[in-house]
Amino acid sequence: MPTSLRTPSWVAVLYGGFVAGSLDILAAALINRVDPLIIMRAIASGLLGRAAFQGGLPVAALGLLLQWAMSLLIAAIFVFAAGRMSWLSRRWIAAGLLYGVVVFVVMEYVVVPLSAAAKPHFTALSLAENLLAMWLFGLIVSFFARGTGPRSS
Repeated sequence: MPTSLRTPSWVAVLYGGFVAGSLDILAAALINRVDPLIIMRAIASGLLGRAAFQGGLPVAALGLLLQWAMSLLIAAIFVFAAGRMSWLSRRWIAAGLLYGVVVFVVMEYVVVPLSAAAKPHFTALSLAENLLAMWLFGLIVSFFARGTGPRSS
């Protein structure tokens, strides 16, 4: 649905990144049935290794900051692309679902293997749960970016 109001790109990046990143932590906590602080320590383990799980609130805060930094970068990439390809804004649901898959693949097969974090082991159920979480992540980012693309003629 075209709109006459355009969202500034930086607003879409901030909202998309912070909302998607925060909800991603909660989704991971639900999927793994653990406290969100443990998820934040797991994120920090990408830098600190296994020692992150012995850390307290400062390590969890580091994990939260790392999560938000990655989420803002992921949102910025989508918003940048949406600014150049109008279909990403027009078809924001399909674009968000597709972007969620891309984010999942990049995180699982590039980012995590290059980090100090333990490598995840997926069952069919956990794979489906994690893919659902990344679809939600992509939908949130694309929702906030939907008003940033070029006007279609």
